[in-house]
This record gives sequence, C-alpha cells and structure tokens, in this order.
Amino acid sequence: MVQSAHVLRINRPKEWRSKLAIAVMGILLFEGLTGLLIYFLPFSIPNQMMVLLHTLFGLLFIAPFAWYQIRHWYLYRRYAMTHTKITGYAGMGVTVICGVSGLVLTWQAVFGYRISYAWDLAHVLSTFAVIGFTVPHILLIVWHDRRAREASAAQKRYGWGTGLVVLVCFGLTVICIAIYKPVSLVNKFPEDYHYVYGEDRPFAPSLARTDTNGAFDARSLAGSEACGTTKCHEQIVKEWSVSAHRYAAMDVAFQKIQEVMGRQNGPESTRYCGGCHDPISLFSGTKNIFTENLTSLHGYQEGISCLVCHAIRETDLKGNANYVVTQPKQYMFGLHDGKTAQFLHHFLIRGYPRHHVKSFSKRLFKTPDYCASCHKQFIDQEVNSVGWVQLQNQYDNWRQSPWNHPGDPTKTVECRECHMPLVDSTDPASGDTADYNRSANDRKHRNHRFIASNQFMPALLRLPGADEQIALTEKWLRGEYDIPEIADKWAKGPTVSLELVAPEKIVPGDQIQVKAVITSNKVGHDFPTGPLDIIQSWVELVVKDTQGNVVYKSGTVDEKHFIQKGSFIFKAEAVDQYGNLIDRHNLWEMVGVRFRRSLFPGFSDAAEYAFTCPSSVPMKEISTIQEQTIDIQPSTDTVGTLHVSAKLRYRKIDQFLLNFLFGEDSGVTAPISDMSEASTTIQVVEESGN
Repeated sequence: MVQSAHVLRINRPKEWRSKLAIAVMGILLFEGLTGLLIYFLPFSIPNQMMVLLHTLFGLLFIAPFAWYQIRHWYLYRRYAMTHTKITGYAGMGVTVICGVSGLVLTWQAVFGYRISYAWDLAHVLSTFAVIGFTVPHILLIVWHDRRAREASAAQKRYGWGTGLVVLVCFGLTVICIAIYKPVSLVNKFPEDYHYVYGEDRPFAPSLARTDTNGAFDARSLAGSEACGTTKCHEQIVKEWSVSAHRYAAMDVAFQKIQEVMGRQNGPESTRYCGGCHDPISLFSGTKNIFTENLTSLHGYQEGISCLVCHAIRETDLKGNANYVVTQPKQYMFGLHDGKTAQFLHHFLIRGYPRHHVKSFSKRLFKTPDYCASCHKQFIDQEVNSVGWVQLQNQYDNWRQSPWNHPGDPTKTVECRECHMPLVDSTDPASGDTADYNRSANDRKHRNHRFIASNQFMPALLRLPGADEQIALTEKWLRGEYDIPEIADKWAKGPTVSLELVAPEKIVPGDQIQVKAVITSNKVGHDFPTGPLDIIQSWVELVVKDTQGNVVYKSGTVDEKHFIQKGSFIFKAEAVDQYGNLIDRHNLWEMVGVRFRRSLFPGFSDAAEYAFTCPSSVPMKEISTIQEQTIDIQPSTDTVGTLHVSAKLRYRKIDQFLLNFLFGEDSGVTAPISDMSEASTTIQVVEESGN
C-alpha cells in the first residue's frame, strides 16, 4: 500500500513536460546519432565537426544528465521491478559507461599522445547499448501511458521538444561546418610548366607520379615537424630530422650536381632525381623551365618528408622512384596558424585516429619491395641519349643474397631490420602485430634515423643532433651497432672484416708477398653500395721497421686528401659514349663502366702487395713503458722485424668531386672512417737461418 501511495503522488504528465527531461533526452539522442554517424560515415569535414561537437555537448551533458538520473531514480526507486524499470536501470548503467569512457577518451586526446583502443571500444559498444536499452525504455513508458489523455498530450510535447533539441544541435553543427573555411590547396602546375615528355607524363623522366597525374600543393606533403608536436611522434621526428631521408634534398652535393645538370640539360631534366631526393618539389611543379631555384622551400627543408613516405600507395620493382603517391586528406585546422587551431587539429587526430592510422600505416611499408622503388637506379635514353644502364641496385643485391630466405622470416634479414632497428618507444606508433617476432604492446618502434654510411652530410649541414647521428653511423660502419632482435641471424664482428696473410719470416733483399683479405660479413647488399663513382672504400697498408721507418705503403692519403695512386679501391669507373671518365657524378652522360669492384654479401676479395725486404733492418725496437726504454732482444737468427698494419677505410665522397663542386680552396673534405683493422709482424732472419 505504501508503494501504491508513492506511485500515485508522481505527476506523470509533469514529468513528461519537464524541460530537464526534454533537454537530457535531446542531447542524449544527438550524442547517440552523431556517435553512429562518426563510426559509420567516411572521413570528412562534417564528420570531424561532429567529433568536436559530440565532445563538446558530451561534456555539457554530464551535469544535467547526472542531476536528471538521480532525481529520476529517486522518484521511481520504489516501483516494482518490471521490464520498464529493468531497461531503465540498464540504460542508465550503459549511459554512465558511455559517459565515463567518453571522458577518458577526451582526456587522452587533450593531454595524452593517443587514445586507448580498449576505452574506444567501450565507448562504441556502450553507444549501441544506450540506444538498445533507452529506446525500449521510453517506448514501454509511452505504451503504458497511452490511454491517459493528459499524459498522452505531455508525451507529444516531450517528443516535439526532444526533436527540437536534436534539430538545434544538428543545426549548430551545420552552421559550424558552413563557417569553417579550409585552406585551399593549389593542386596545379605553374602556367609555364614544360611537359617535356607530354602531358600524360608530367614528372618524366622520373617514374614517380601522383594518383591524379597532376600537381600536389607542396604544403600537402610537408609539415613533418608538426608530426612531432604535442606528444605525438616526437621521438620519431627527432630521429628523422637528422636522417639521410630528411636531408635528401638539402644535401649540398646533390644541390650542386642538380645545378650543373639543370644548366647543361635544362631544369626539367632534374625531375629524374626529384622522385627520390626531392619529391615535394617534383610533385608541386618546382622543377620547371624558368625556375631559378629548382628546390622549393618545403622540399629543401624536408627532403623525403613523413607524408611523402607514408602517402605512397604503390611501388614497382623497376626502381627510379617508380611509385604512386596519394595526396593525404587533411584533418581540419592542419594548415591554419594559431595555437587554438593547432590544438583542435591535434585533438582531432588523437580523438578520431581511424583515418590517420588507415592512411599512414600500411603493410606495404614493411616490405623490401617498398624500399626498392628508390634503392634501385638506372638511366635510360631519356637521360643519357644512348640507352639503358643499371646503376646502384641494393634491392636485387639483397634479393639474391644469403640474407633472403623467401617465406621464412626467422632466417631472412630485411632492409628495415638492419636500417630501422627496434628502439624503446613511448610513441603512439609503438607495437606491431605484423612482424613474426613482435606484439602490439612491445613498446618499440622502428628507428627512423635510417642509419647507414653517411657520416659526412649531417656535420656539413650542421643539423641538430648531428654528433649523435655520426657516432651511431661510425658504430654501424664498424659493425658495433647492436641489434638484439636479429642477433641470432646476423654475423658477429666487423661489418666488413680485414685479415692479413703474410710470411712469418723473410730474408733481407727477398720479395715479400702480403695479402689483405676483405670479407663482407653483415652487409645485406654490395659493399660499398650507392653511387660508386663518388664513394670510396680502400685498403691502407703500411709496413714499418722496428724504429718506425716506413718500408712500404699503399692507400695513404696525402695532405690534399687524395688517395695514393695504385691503391686497392672498391669503386666504379663510369664512362660516357666517347670513353671519357664520369668523375663529376654527371650520370646523365653515362653509358657504361670500364671498371667496377665491390663485394657481394658473404663474399671476399683480396688486395695483394709485393715489395722488397730492405737489405738492412734495425734490430733494436724501442718501447716506452713507464718512461723507461726497453730493448727487445731478437732471436739468434733474427736481424729485425717488420710491422704490417692495414685498415679498411671509407668516405662518402671523393676529393676530386668535392673540389669540382666547391672549389679547391673551400676546405670541404669528407671524413674518413676506419671500418676494420688488422696487423701482423714479419721476422727478418739471416739467410742461413731461413
């Protein structure tokens, strides 16, 4: 009886007419509908605006919803447990879950660096549950009160009021969409753009192309620094900012060679280089006739930017930048200035990451085939006016090497496993289920330093972080760079080892035969690799007697930074159609090579030396230990000792080319790295004791 009396005291028509009830239901319906639209509709400005307003109204909804639910529960708490009450409790529960998960996601999108996929899933599922429980709850009450005239009229007012709230909310959404003015991208070539090979091949002789075959505004492929702001990909951008990919266009040697090429063959010819070195300038139409600066500001600063690399959708094993790039769809406010605009931009990326992840994370990026589009080069008649010539080709070297075991990742070592080793990470991109030896929560990402062999350009360009990059490159060249995840597949020791083979004893006046054996242990492609007309790796051999006098030398560098003539050098001597040496990296004139020496993975080569043992070798060896001079007494038949030392040396650009590009008085010289060393001694004995 107490329960019935309580029930009778509730003014049901008044509750239906409650402005609080109407507002709460209207906003709840708006939140549910926009949540479904955000989930099901494709990425667009309207969808992004709904994300912002969905979040805003959700935050405003918390207080009135809490007050309404407490009051509603208090009024009906003593009602019998019916289907209506059960759906009400369930609806209230899932709405709380939806609200709490929404708050957590908002907090993460504002103050964190990524949203939790578990909380996101909870928010999505609870949205469906809210609709699934709340709609039946309302319909059951409507059905129960259908015969009460006053209640029925109040229900109609409730329905119209709720609909009006929803319409107002969506009206505000439409107004916001209409007010927002995105930055217009200029996706067209300059009026004077020269289509050398026809309008159907606007980027030729480069094989790189856009999916529209038209120009892309440079801003749509730039802005890499923005990827590292406000706790997003800070770690990765820091790595990339000093990498060879970043300075591919600002590389001073590239800039000088591009200038010479443009002067000789016309600026359009430099498009051949643009796909790999300077794609932003290429796709925006900067490499054009009458253009003084062939590299745009964005292209110069970013080279191979984050967006260029991650916007590639197709690659071809032909090489020469044979890839297709798609213009990324912009998140709102991305190209707007101001802190508020950038805050909203980053909030949208973190709070609505589905498009971002889908656009920039592809299985294609994790394959050697992806690298092949640029790390495989040739020239053809369009460039040299003669015919096809293969140039550097890291991909096919690797594919045919012992490092490649198709179908067996436990034995195969791919490009990224070496040049993008795993590092501890707090980055949103950490974790990966696509690799056989990784997981979604391994808290690691692929290092975007792209460590290889360029210890020259970071210092010359004075890039921030150059010292660390150079130190890591030196370790890499020596084989001291530790990569735990492939330690069981990778060789130990030097990247390229050096071993000396020499006689133990020799008689004065006889000819000495010394051999330096060079073995490629860890290199996944030819060593050295890249443009072998400018890269130099050579053996320096020095033989001294016990008093430090040089008996024989080969491969030493003089005061002008030139390598001694006749030295053992890994290199290629390219020639033009008249047989002239290509020595200024003028590849556009190249038709073949007259000499080439490099090491295939796992193979060895030998530098052989022959010289005459001096007729007189000092017997005393002087060594200073704790400021005391110690005489090392030879054996009875030994008349002296020869010390043989060898180094495998490496530098990125030869001195002749640097002098040509910058002038002999510029002082520019490439640093030399010693990749491995070896030494031995030869006893010089009397003929009778031989």
